[in-house]
Amino acid sequence: MADLNRLKVVLAEKKIPNKKLAEHLNRRVETVSRWCNNKQQPSLEELNSIAEFLKVNIRDLLHPSDWSKSEIDGGEDKNFK
Repeated sequence: MADLNRLKVVLAEKKIPNKKLAEHLNRRVETVSRWCNNKQQPSLEELNSIAEFLKVNIRDLLHPSDWSKSEIDGGEDKNFK
């Protein structure tokens, strides 16, 4: 699975240890570690709290996506009314 979040990078840029974020969110350090290693993902609510704590835009915590070359057809469903 591709990395979805940039939490590890942003924490390093801000020089904030996992433990401090875990304490702020009242979560286990192991949970934050799993988020940082993209083994699990924080909920949107948690991402918002993390962004506020780190004083960054929530988008800075996520890898950008570009689905323009996706083979999935997301066009209009002709049978849907």
